Amino acid sequence: MKLVIKIGTSTLAHAGGRLNIRRVEELCKVISDLKNSGIQVIVVSSGAIGMGCGKLSISKRPDDMATKQAAAAVGQCELMYVYDKLFSEYNHTVAQILITASDVKHEDRYENFINTLDRLLELGTIPIINENDTIATEEIVIGDNDTLAAIVAVSIKADLLVLLSDIDGLYSADPHFDSSATLISEVHELDDQIMASAGGKGSAFGTGGMVTKLTAAKMCMESGSDMIIMNGSDPNLLYCIADGKPVGTRFFAKR
Repeated sequence: MKLVIKIGTSTLAHAGGRLNIRRVEELCKVISDLKNSGIQVIVVSSGAIGMGCGKLSISKRPDDMATKQAAAAVGQCELMYVYDKLFSEYNHTVAQILITASDVKHEDRYENFINTLDRLLELGTIPIINENDTIATEEIVIGDNDTLAAIVAVSIKADLLVLLSDIDGLYSADPHFDSSATLISEVHELDDQIMASAGGKGSAFGTGGMVTKLTAAKMCMESGSDMIIMNGSDPNLLYCIADGKPVGTRFFAKR
């Protein structure tokens, strides 16, 4: 099984941008165990800008490009240090890949990206992918890691993409504002009603929201990969997904 796991900022960090140590430790433990079971795991990780802001004592996500890139430069170091330290405890080697939209759009660079990713999996590593926020500009930015995760899943023909978020899945309405909203456990077609159920942006330090997740789902479904949205607050739910049990909202690929 080839599994892509996208870890959102709200899963990685507390509201102020500082690392949620207990959760990240548990997450790395579970991912390591899944890899031990024979599953090939690729991680798409948000959090560089948020963690950089935390270390730089910046209270909210910056609006200007220079500060965003500076925060990303600081935060990416911290992020990879944490991943390397925690995965090493379970005898797994991590590899960092930073890409931009131009890398995806340029045929030769895109092919190199796929070849490198395939080889890293053959070598038994856990690739950790993020957008290269330190050099990306508005013109070449992918924009959010839900889309990046879908690009990765489609590129390597993953069996499943799992988006870890601060919500249990897709609801009939935004549960933050509508107490009568109900969880939609399965989606086989992204019709207008489903698309209309998406709300706005996610956390203060994140860039995504349900709209970007549904866009990612559309990409996966059309390319033969399933996708699941689940709450990242309990990493052990990944075991249930590996066992084929229903968790969150599953979007079924067209086959």
